[in-house]
Amino acid sequence: MWKKAAKKTRVTGFDSDNSSGDFSEANHKVAEMLDLDPHQSNRTGKHNGETEIQENGIKRHRTSLPAPMFSRSDFSVWSILKKCIGLELSKITMPIVFNEPLSFLQRITEYMEHIYLINKACSHADPLERMQAVAAFAVSAVASQWERTGKPFNPLLGETYELTREDLGFRFISEQVSHHPPISAFYSEGLNKDFIFHGSIYPKLKFWGKSIEAEPRGTITLELLKHNEAYTWTNPTCCVHNVIIGKLWLEQYGMVEIVNHSTGDKCVLNFKPCGLFGKELHRVEGYIQDKNRKKLCVIYGKWTECLWCTDPTTYETYKKNEKRGGEQKKLKPSEDVIKSENDEADDMPEVQDTVQFIPGSKLLWRINCRPPNSSQMYNFTSFAVSLNELEKGMEAILAPTDCRLRPDIRNMENGNMDVASKEKERLEEKQRAARKERAKDEVEWHTRWFHQGTNPYTGTSDWLYSGGYFDRNFSDCPDIY
Repeated sequence: MWKKAAKKTRVTGFDSDNSSGDFSEANHKVAEMLDLDPHQSNRTGKHNGETEIQENGIKRHRTSLPAPMFSRSDFSVWSILKKCIGLELSKITMPIVFNEPLSFLQRITEYMEHIYLINKACSHADPLERMQAVAAFAVSAVASQWERTGKPFNPLLGETYELTREDLGFRFISEQVSHHPPISAFYSEGLNKDFIFHGSIYPKLKFWGKSIEAEPRGTITLELLKHNEAYTWTNPTCCVHNVIIGKLWLEQYGMVEIVNHSTGDKCVLNFKPCGLFGKELHRVEGYIQDKNRKKLCVIYGKWTECLWCTDPTTYETYKKNEKRGGEQKKLKPSEDVIKSENDEADDMPEVQDTVQFIPGSKLLWRINCRPPNSSQMYNFTSFAVSLNELEKGMEAILAPTDCRLRPDIRNMENGNMDVASKEKERLEEKQRAARKERAKDEVEWHTRWFHQGTNPYTGTSDWLYSGGYFDRNFSDCPDIY
């Protein structure tokens, strides 16, 4: 039975005990084994219809999608977006070819890819080291978005997604609690009762002519139960460039403030915009301070690569020497640069040299390598590839509202684009009809697993887990598919 088998599952290519972020030789060997061949995969991504078994008898999650990514080169969204400049995009229907075969609820679940950082935070006795691990986790949570220019499917009202990973030590449940505005609520807990991770996200989307900006409003909360600590923060803004013409590219920018509500410590991270010459592309810099605003350490790196920390004195000395030794005259923007401001496409700046290591720094996190054929799989990570996997026996256990059962996403994953598009239209029309019926009967929508309340640490509005999902009483779940 699937529930029992889940106890032996694990994602290949990951090392949940990888405290330094380095990759073991075994992980590299696994990565070399990954393959994408739609002719040898069934709907669950298993080769030749069989579950792959490792030498130690532990079952793997799938390592490829059933069908390769559909080309977007022959499609233009200008006819749809040209009337939407400066407007909120949650009500705009986009062609399915610009999606990726995951729901936004599954995308949120990717926060858990680097859960070993939460485990590290739980294990540290020093509050500074705990904050460093939490900061690394907050940065790692957006790392999976690198080169992910496909749009996840908008969840239907009442849609859910669950994931239990006994090998990684957590279980996760999310629900689409509001459609307009679109709000997704999630709750995760450690199977050892060592942490709770929860929040609600309202992705405010705006179109600015050549780019789409996603501001992830909503509070994220991590509670370390052993230490009686709670941390809160909000993710940075994500921007996708060249949605009309040119090569799509993505950047994250904005200030992220992580607060330890027990000690008063605070971590301030600046996700830097790429700037005129692209020098700051993907860079993150910040610091941790105590409740008296004394800087305890400096954090630097890239959200696409790695994160380091060092003491403030070492950092300032290094920066001064760097300026003194490599100072260059400030260049005025050349005619070519000025001209580029008016080009049809915003060319992605060349990626600068990797993060400059400051001697004496400590590595907090390094990104996991992606499957070799990730570019043919919507640039998914190994973790993302496994999220929509539907194994035999799952349907009898999952809630009928689970994302894995959505026919439009399932058909897109299998390469049936025409069927997926028709199913997407059908589901959206069904949702509209249900909303009209409720309005006619003056019936309010009631969420199933979350309720609106107040975040106990920030005092702001939040969606809180009501409990009971894993009792698996799904008799009153709505028919949304």
